[in-house]
Amino acid sequence: MLRFALAISLLATSAMADGFTFTIGSSVAAQEAPFKSAAFVFRTERCAEPAKSQITATAEGIVHGARRSVPLKVSALQRPGVYAVFQTWGNEGRWVVVLKGVCQNETAGAIVPIGPKGFIRESSKFFPRPAAGTEVDASLKTMVEGDSK
Repeated sequence: MLRFALAISLLATSAMADGFTFTIGSSVAAQEAPFKSAAFVFRTERCAEPAKSQITATAEGIVHGARRSVPLKVSALQRPGVYAVFQTWGNEGRWVVVLKGVCQNETAGAIVPIGPKGFIRESSKFFPRPAAGTEVDASLKTMVEGDSK
């Protein structure tokens, strides 16, 4: 039942691909008290051995016109393949979280924009590979340009 509830709670945007990918969701989907204050949670999809997947995350931002990069700790939940990302970047500026994952011989990537009220699901992008630097730059530029409108 918990597995089904987590699947429903994490019902979110994910890549429309047959291979390894991510699904993101609200931290309340974690259903584990220590993770409910996370910026967001995510799980791996289509990974034969989710406990063995290797995941990294970085917050990429623009603060007062300067580019910033903050390595993030990805916290594993009790359920294999489910992770939380806590906000350890500052409150100023515009930020995206860049996820990179490896499962056996497959890779996945995601860019998750962070707004004043949390992660922005509808603007998140998912890839069957790590996100390219130009894609990260474009996401940040879109956020900064959105501020000036």
